[in-house]
Amino acid sequence: VPLAELSLMNKLIHTSLVESNQHVEILQRDPSSPLFSIKTFEELSLKEELLHGVYMMGFNRPSKIQEQALPLMLAYPPQNLIAQSQSGTGKTAAFVLAMLSRANAKEKYPQCLCLAPTYELALQIGQVVRAIGKFCTDIKVNYAVRGNQVLKGTVLEEQIIIGTPGTVLDWCFKQRVLDLAKISLFVLDEADIMIDTQGLSCQSIRIHRALPKSCQVLMFSATFKEPVRDFAERIIPDPIVIKLREEELTLSNIRQYFMVCQSSDEQYRALCNLYGSFTIGQVMIFCQTRRLAGWLAGKMSQDGHQVAILTAELTVVQRASVIQRFREGKEKVLIATNVCARGIDVQQVTTVVNFGLPVDQGGEPDFETYLHRIGRAGRFGHRGIAFTMVETGTVGLLHKIEEHFQTTIKQLDPYDMDELEKLAT
Repeated sequence: VPLAELSLMNKLIHTSLVESNQHVEILQRDPSSPLFSIKTFEELSLKEELLHGVYMMGFNRPSKIQEQALPLMLAYPPQNLIAQSQSGTGKTAAFVLAMLSRANAKEKYPQCLCLAPTYELALQIGQVVRAIGKFCTDIKVNYAVRGNQVLKGTVLEEQIIIGTPGTVLDWCFKQRVLDLAKISLFVLDEADIMIDTQGLSCQSIRIHRALPKSCQVLMFSATFKEPVRDFAERIIPDPIVIKLREEELTLSNIRQYFMVCQSSDEQYRALCNLYGSFTIGQVMIFCQTRRLAGWLAGKMSQDGHQVAILTAELTVVQRASVIQRFREGKEKVLIATNVCARGIDVQQVTTVVNFGLPVDQGGEPDFETYLHRIGRAGRFGHRGIAFTMVETGTVGLLHKIEEHFQTTIKQLDPYDMDELEKLAT
């Protein structure tokens, strides 16, 4: 799945902040400069209209990244900042607050510019601006995205422009309706996706070069690896960097079991035995192919289970809707192909089932996919349990996974109900 689609899914899914135990690190130009953090939004001296908007969004207190980033974003004189954190930690709300705070409602021209890598992500940011800025009635937003045509000579009166790099360049240098010399705050969102998408990083750099030297630059990225750091150095000299230590997917807090079956039908019967003896709650079941996922969903639905299915042919919005319904408990079982094995956070999942092992094109175990699949059951330090249904001929692949991860996967008899019930307790 393209990074932009994963990012959009997470933005659509996370209606509340992800609670994370990750440690926040701050790297700054002047180590002796005092650092300020906040525990409440009131400490920021925000306009009353913005505080109302924040609370209407359901944010009762700042997230970890917001605690550290917001005082820096809103400081005078303005400071350049790079912030790295996972989806759902409130970074969009943070830079939206910065834009709404910096925008002067009395001045009827663009003052804040936000770049996003795709049309859909730009619109999603705009929704957050409208929600938090609900009571800032004099501050307007316009979208420099495909399909939103402007003619030469158009006078833009909106204080905030959200767009994609290509269209923003068109508005600046071809239509000449956006004067970058008047921009006082520049936000570059999803920098790692910009770098991953051909042409976007060069377009972003070209836009940045046309900004005044006094313009505050805020850059956001889900990762902070070498390509992102190199890109950041070209965009922002000597920035303050706020980053979350990467959460490592680990198997140490996940109990792993496997069952040997002769066929898909026998795997299904084993799954039913497992589901019947376990009070599983919500479970994610991974299949190697769409066809197998569809077959399994049909069988489980016929047997009266509430099942959702997540495969690659769904649109991003459809996928996000499926995951959101699952998060809300409207379906107890989510059957997925590898589209959902990484990048999506569903915190209440403690049980994962592999309906067959993930393998690569050569028929060897796909270790990374296995890790990401069962890692769903151990997010944010939770204890989890993973079951793998394998056919007799693939038991050897399972032992390769054990050897690779230096872990033990215990065999279960799928028809030993006593053992399954003992495990359940």
